[in-house]
Amino acid sequence: MNKFKILNDPIYGFINIPSELVFDIIEHPFFQRLRRISQMGLSHFVYQGAHHTRFEHALGAMFLMQRAISSLRKKGVKISENENDSLLLAILLHDIGHGPFSHTLEHSLVTNIHHEEISLLFMEQLNKEFDGKLTTAIQILKGQYHRKFLNQLVSSQLDIDRLDYLKRDSFYTGVTEGNINSERIISMLNVVDDSLVVEEKGIYSVEKFIVARRLMYWMVYLHKTSLVADFVLLNILKKAKELVSKGAELPCSGSLQVFLKQTETFTFNDELLLEFSKIDDYDIIMALKQWKNYPDKVLATLSNSIINRKLPKISIQDNEFSKVTIQQKREETKVKLAISDNDVDYFFGVGMIENQAYNLHNSSIDILLKSGEIKDITEASDHMNLLALSKPVVKHFMYYPK
Repeated sequence: MNKFKILNDPIYGFINIPSELVFDIIEHPFFQRLRRISQMGLSHFVYQGAHHTRFEHALGAMFLMQRAISSLRKKGVKISENENDSLLLAILLHDIGHGPFSHTLEHSLVTNIHHEEISLLFMEQLNKEFDGKLTTAIQILKGQYHRKFLNQLVSSQLDIDRLDYLKRDSFYTGVTEGNINSERIISMLNVVDDSLVVEEKGIYSVEKFIVARRLMYWMVYLHKTSLVADFVLLNILKKAKELVSKGAELPCSGSLQVFLKQTETFTFNDELLLEFSKIDDYDIIMALKQWKNYPDKVLATLSNSIINRKLPKISIQDNEFSKVTIQQKREETKVKLAISDNDVDYFFGVGMIENQAYNLHNSSIDILLKSGEIKDITEASDHMNLLALSKPVVKHFMYYPK
């Protein structure tokens, strides 16, 4: 059978699947599940085009990694065939551990393990099935491989992951402020002393990348409507778990039922990994469509809120909300919905969001000057606001019934 397929991507055009191993990994049920995991959670409540999936993102990231490897090799950077294949597998599988609606339910279905750890568990399972061919890819993803720049290509502040998702999310949301020149950045990558650097000619593209990241967080990822939708969905799962713990039988898929019954101290073993691999966005939506008619008022109301997009109001401001305002809104919520004190927190909440486009203390973006000197992007750039973008900006929110 011809396993060297060509895929047509709306961002990059034709994407080649470079080997039988990569083809077989893509064909595996673990990876095919990503077709049913939305890339941006509930952002389509705001940007109706944002229905793209983790599957598309993973393939797009693999394509950009192919371009990065080709570019570095042309500049004399030695990358073996094993390292080449392992980089492609590492970036292809870096998000395979995401649960339904990606980051939205990150700490809801499973509370004591991050998606990065689940991704590694999936990769280790696949490594057993494919006779150890993913060993180097796992080492790269863990940051344990002896060549540092390989890990930086997969996970850093200017990694291939970000170069794809910013461009892809910008495309599907229509938010042009997030559109970056990923091809230009990749063509300017180089390696010095085993560390990834960007040649000085690419400095303006990197500046645009950092600014675009800041704008995408405020305009898309932290948009108030998708933010409050996320909290509603989290509260639904919280209420569902509470009801199940009291003996209720909620209609839902068998695999979802398994995780609704889990306590916070459970161990994520191979059996649970297999159950997790069967859960996707469809399980959640199917459950919500049934729960909106469930006898429990809280679960039914919240489920209807997502299914029919009847979301709470959310206010965002620079300063913390006063205790008087919080208490007043909390009481208003209780009276308006005729609910008990214990149930108010399912419909009312306060919190904070943070946007930091660039972190000076976390794997810096280094610029290789024509003189041979290497400087951090904030030192090398003449963009006056770039240093300011490295400082976290915090805003406070409060949501409550309309």
